[in-house]
Amino acid sequence: MMKQLSDIALAAPRINQEPGAMPGEGLTAVQTFSYFVAVPIVLFVVISVLVWALDGGRKKSRSSSSVITHIE
Repeated sequence: MMKQLSDIALAAPRINQEPGAMPGEGLTAVQTFSYFVAVPIVLFVVISVLVWALDGGRKKSRSSSSVITHIE
């Protein structure tokens, strides 16, 4: 029974591949972390800082009143 389970475990990665597929080498742990964790976080921070820098300087003046935002 253990032999059958080990044979299934070895064959499992090859079951869902398309015919003629030639997969390359797998990613290392560092590559996986950097591609799927570090790079998205860095991109999020860079985009957030750019949006803040471009929009942060604009402040709404208190003298302008709107019917929607001010009740008299």
